[in-house]
Amino acid sequence: MCLSGQGLGPKAIASTQRLELRDKVLEMFNHAYNAYMTNAYPADELMPIACKGRIRGVTPSRGDIDDTLGNFSLTLVDTLDTLALLGLHDEFEVAVRRVERDVSLNADLLVSVFETNIRMLGGLLGGHSAALELQESHNRMKWYNGSLLRMAKELGDRLLPAFNTSTGMPMSRINLSTGSVRRLKDRDTCTACAGTTILEMSALSRFTGDPVYEDRAREAMDYLWSRRQRSSDLMGTVLNVENGEWVRKESGIGAGIDSYYEYLLKAYILLGDDTYLHRFNTHYQAIKQYVAQGPMMIDVLMHKPTTAARNFIDALSAFWPGLQVLKGDLKSAIETHELLYQVFTRHTFLPEAFTTSFDVHWGQYPLRPEFAESTYLLYKATGDPYYLQVGKTILENLESRARVECGYAGIKDVRTFTHEDRMDSYFLAEMFKYLYLLFSSSSEDLGINIDNYVLTTEAHLLPLKLSLLSPHNKTKTKFTLSSVDRSCSNSDYVKSGNLRSIHELRSTVKVDAINVKQPTQCPNNPTPSPTQWVGPRTLKASELIPNNQQHIAILKRMGITMVVLKDGKIQLVQHHNMASTPRDATEGTMFMHEMMELSKKAEAPQNPLYIQILSRPYKGSLALRAQPAQFGPSFDSIEGGVSGYAVISDPVDGCSNSQHPVKGKIVVAERGSCMFVQKAKVAESQGAVGIIITDNVADSSFEGSSPFAMAGDDETIVNIPAMFLFTKEGGIIRDLIRDAGELRLFLSNHLK
Repeated sequence: MCLSGQGLGPKAIASTQRLELRDKVLEMFNHAYNAYMTNAYPADELMPIACKGRIRGVTPSRGDIDDTLGNFSLTLVDTLDTLALLGLHDEFEVAVRRVERDVSLNADLLVSVFETNIRMLGGLLGGHSAALELQESHNRMKWYNGSLLRMAKELGDRLLPAFNTSTGMPMSRINLSTGSVRRLKDRDTCTACAGTTILEMSALSRFTGDPVYEDRAREAMDYLWSRRQRSSDLMGTVLNVENGEWVRKESGIGAGIDSYYEYLLKAYILLGDDTYLHRFNTHYQAIKQYVAQGPMMIDVLMHKPTTAARNFIDALSAFWPGLQVLKGDLKSAIETHELLYQVFTRHTFLPEAFTTSFDVHWGQYPLRPEFAESTYLLYKATGDPYYLQVGKTILENLESRARVECGYAGIKDVRTFTHEDRMDSYFLAEMFKYLYLLFSSSSEDLGINIDNYVLTTEAHLLPLKLSLLSPHNKTKTKFTLSSVDRSCSNSDYVKSGNLRSIHELRSTVKVDAINVKQPTQCPNNPTPSPTQWVGPRTLKASELIPNNQQHIAILKRMGITMVVLKDGKIQLVQHHNMASTPRDATEGTMFMHEMMELSKKAEAPQNPLYIQILSRPYKGSLALRAQPAQFGPSFDSIEGGVSGYAVISDPVDGCSNSQHPVKGKIVVAERGSCMFVQKAKVAESQGAVGIIITDNVADSSFEGSSPFAMAGDDETIVNIPAMFLFTKEGGIIRDLIRDAGELRLFLSNHLK
């Protein structure tokens, strides 16, 4: 039987009911918008429980979340193009005049660069785009003279100093009045924060003819691309804007990285630049390979992509099915959306995070719109009325659980449905826009022709014709047609009238039947220990010095090849048939077994260790994170830590007695030439009270490296404590010693 024109599953929604739902969306929007304008304007946001405005510096602070607020009537600006799209043209004109008259962009406040860009700059540009369409197509607003664009340019100019970093990525916060930034405190930023400016900044450049905004955003995107993990093509979630080092290496599709992927694909759509499509496709394949577990997306480590980094999924990932629709991967979009919908129906809303068993991890629901966004895009692609029913459920749950006298209130916990006194600006900018689009039968029902626009991550309208307004002829990297995938990979699911295949696909997704693959773990004994060895060993794993030619020759006889990777780690592979003799092959097996045991110990979780600078001017205010040793006394057993003046070993490798007096001091030696334990024993024999061994691998750092513990030999007894510093931190210590002459240190597992 061929089913044509009606969905399988929920009962199809009649056209009259669809119009009723569209009108209900409009009523709900007016309830929220009027509550803001009556009780909160010109404040940034409405507090729907208290029925008053949230004003930065007046209302009690909520911490970093208030960096979104800049005392610039955020909700009104963020809502401008929603008013136009919903056909509320009279109110849109009034709102534009209010923005012209009341909104100031120079408050002496530190604001989030990311949020100000997507909400305020995007809101001004979306409002300007809507005003132009009303002039051109509706014969309205003839008085409008580009005031919103001028304000957008002013805001863009105020944001530009944030991009003055060594990498070109923007600082996370900026003072809009002074242009100042906190270079130490705000140097870490999320991947999405650095990678979600290209649409707004490019639109600003193309509207104004000034290329500086697009150029700066493009430089940030280019640098981010250069920092991908080359072995996996994955990205982490937080990095340092000055040196580009990764601070958090979890890789997924949710919080901290979501809109970076979105803006790669949408930058291609808006700007027509194949570079962005190539990058998106590269990341997309990596995500399909490493992050996707069926319809579920589980964060992994970018540098160890087979290792899961989380056991929960955050609600921001609900945008992903919508992006998959734009990509053309409808099969995956349908499956992932269905999984999310089953979680949604289980909890009434998508909790801020849920576990891999689909229970609540974080119960908050701050009225997020991403699931509604994906629902609309899937309906637009498939025409399946099922998604109208999903939208109806979203609408009804909002009305029954979130509506209050003054607007709509966030849900503090989906298990109790207690309210939270917040109604974020994105609720008006996005939620009602997507629901209204879903229930509108055609573009003729809309106040703006949506097909002429790209929607930003905040659902602001940017005209597709901007691709024709390039502000300069800068040379771009070109890709051949064969190297850039533009295909719609699942065309069977595009609108066709036959909906059976979509229903059958959804029916395969059952949250109760999904088993999440756990991180791959090596068993306690990854390889069987070889038989009892008779006679002396030629080389033990604990004795290996990677740059020792004699050791390399011994490994070769065992059939072991060694490759030194860029990060200084070594990769060993044994081929028994390449060993010189069967006895060498057996010893090679023993060596590999020992090496795996050492590796497990080195990467095991360790308590933090610190090297604190006690000398002036720091007096303990500067501390460096260090790594432990598998030999010598543990700092857990050293009450009061170890203190002493530092001395750089001469020779620098510390493999033989130092030419400088070290008695009672802490020796600083460099990795290499001999075993760690030998360096410690040499320092101990000369009366040192401790030793710090610094890395010899270029550019290694604590933030950018995996846990590490210096190996012993299971024989030598060391009686002084030892710590290891990566190259970046080791360089700081060495520079301070050279500059100060005498530098007093405190070594411990705690700070003074």
